[in-house]
Amino acid sequence: MDADRDGFTLCASTADLSQESAARDHADAVEFRMDLADEPTGALQSYDGDLPLIVTNRASWEGGEAEDLGRYDELTDAVAHDAVVAVDIELAALRGNAPDGEQPHAVALRETARDEGVTVIASVHDFESTPEADVLVELLADAAAEGDVAKLATTAEVKADALAMLAATHRASEAGHDVATMCMGEAGRHTRAVTPVYGSLISYAPIHSGAATAPGQYDLATLRRLLDGLGVE
Repeated sequence: MDADRDGFTLCASTADLSQESAARDHADAVEFRMDLADEPTGALQSYDGDLPLIVTNRASWEGGEAEDLGRYDELTDAVAHDAVVAVDIELAALRGNAPDGEQPHAVALRETARDEGVTVIASVHDFESTPEADVLVELLADAAAEGDVAKLATTAEVKADALAMLAATHRASEAGHDVATMCMGEAGRHTRAVTPVYGSLISYAPIHSGAATAPGQYDLATLRRLLDGLGVE
């Protein structure tokens, strides 16, 4: 994966890199949730798996468990690792809409990542609702302006929310943006398999059922089967 890449990536999300071998049959990459790992830097330094890594150190104010600015130091070290092909940075941090002190660190991390040839995923998470399609399209455009891939995950309460995400995904993709989109929650669960049909370039799944890192995720093997059935490659 790089800033000029084509094609779809199925990403196995985990806080335990020793599980990488269990993901190889179904995943194209591993999202390493550093904020959920006990010793993320050490785990990354010893990683010798086959799958490339997306590193995420999600802030507590965006639904993760990283509590302070030290997460940027960990991510800066991570993007220098040969296996790391992408880094997830919250759009709010890049745009200055996050807690005090976040923006300079986020912008510096983005520049370091690009110097290393690492793709920047600018992400937005809404754990309460799904705005209307026009708002979603604007969010994706904002994220695409700050990163190489615009990631948007919202919470679907009704089926209409899922339809809004599908429409926004199609419109943003047709506008030339690289996007990764999904709805969290049961009402939007199917979007994890369907948004790639409309242009989403990345889907995420836990390696094993019961190990979800976000609400409404399918396990990896199930999502791979659904994507294959829809002809997503």
